[in-house]
Amino acid sequence: MPDDTVVTSHSPRRGRPPQTPEQADEVRARIVLAAAAVFTEHGSRGLSVARIIERAGISRPTFYRYFGNAEEPLHALLTASNEGLVGGIGAALAGSPEPVRLGIGIIDAYLDWARGHGPMLRPVFAELHDPGSPVSAYREEAFDDIRALVRKKLTELGRPLPTPLDLDTALQVCEFVVYRLSITDPSPEELAAARLTMIRSVLVTLGRRADVELALTLPGIFDGAE
Repeated sequence: MPDDTVVTSHSPRRGRPPQTPEQADEVRARIVLAAAAVFTEHGSRGLSVARIIERAGISRPTFYRYFGNAEEPLHALLTASNEGLVGGIGAALAGSPEPVRLGIGIIDAYLDWARGHGPMLRPVFAELHDPGSPVSAYREEAFDDIRALVRKKLTELGRPLPTPLDLDTALQVCEFVVYRLSITDPSPEELAAARLTMIRSVLVTLGRRADVELALTLPGIFDGAE
């Protein structure tokens, strides 16, 4: 196994040049990817430095040059996950000012975020409501940020704000549907049906009568629904 231990100006090694910032970033990214693989297989309680360094193909001293314990790379993963979800929804809200299309854009952003996680989505959702898991705290942070984004956009559009219960119901319906997708291997048809379930639920929970009437004219939204 090659020795890829980071060398700094404070700990020179004879015959080895200092590691460049690019090389250091590559090693750090390798550790985070290894932590993602261990988390996917074993969950947060199965994370260990031994498992991470074995997967990353690095030495224990190298690991500790970047992270203090096995949870730190998981926190890096969860931070990036939250930023991806909130950033995607923020970008969707910056699109069309028409509320129905905005809602559809938010749901598509959520589904894009979920697809980007691949197999790691399953342990993420398995630990969402586990207070002993760091995933739970990140879920609450993401929800807080999404609530704020939605309220800000509705205020900009001059629309009344939804009640906290209505907004949380819409968010949790979307979360539940994506959770169901995470524990199966859905076909394209099942993915399309799940997307419609999310759109219809959010529309009825947060929309006005005029929004529903507009949605009835959009192809595919209520087609075939009784």
